[in-house]
Amino acid sequence: MPATTIHFVRHGEVHNPDHILYERLPGFHLSERGRRMAQATARYIAASPQMNTVGAVYSSPLDRTRETAQEILDALNRVRADRGQDALELVTDRRVIEAGNDFRGTRIGHGEGALWRNGNWRLVTNLWRPSWGESYRQIADRVSRFAAEKVREHQGEQIVVVSHESPIWSYRHLLETGHPEHNMLLRHTALASITSITYDCATGNVMSITYVDPAAGVR
Repeated sequence: MPATTIHFVRHGEVHNPDHILYERLPGFHLSERGRRMAQATARYIAASPQMNTVGAVYSSPLDRTRETAQEILDALNRVRADRGQDALELVTDRRVIEAGNDFRGTRIGHGEGALWRNGNWRLVTNLWRPSWGESYRQIADRVSRFAAEKVREHQGEQIVVVSHESPIWSYRHLLETGHPEHNMLLRHTALASITSITYDCATGNVMSITYVDPAAGVR
């Protein structure tokens, strides 16, 4: 029975000394630690006999995910070169982008531009059903459409998708519970972690979901 596995990777730590809620803003790149995290996860994938057979690498179009994906791509392409295989190229897809958020550009904390100024706090009425932007249902649905398409396109293959905490967890929660709504404080999606979902190609049904955190020890 052919199966496809999608390895959803969260990006590494972002350089954000001013604690801005950057959401989809451009210009937010991996920190030095974030790059080391991405490299640790890239090494883990490249060293795995199962994962290093990846046939495609996808990413959200944002800076931090593309930079994380490039580290993974570089590691995989070194393995492919040793095998005499052609190099993979990064493909971006907006369906796995960060959640839309009305707090974009505000700052966590106090002072000028802080999140809690100008009445923004009134938007936070329910942690389970975001009232400050894109709903968990919308997020999970777009990731679901992406995953279903890639399972059809990559039958029997492994692929890597570099995304963000909210899309990965909302989709996983939908698969595991039947609904995407969740408490955002209870997500289990560490920076540069890998959530691997295996699908039966014939039915599209989920066969297994596993999770690893290769960058947990990176300082």
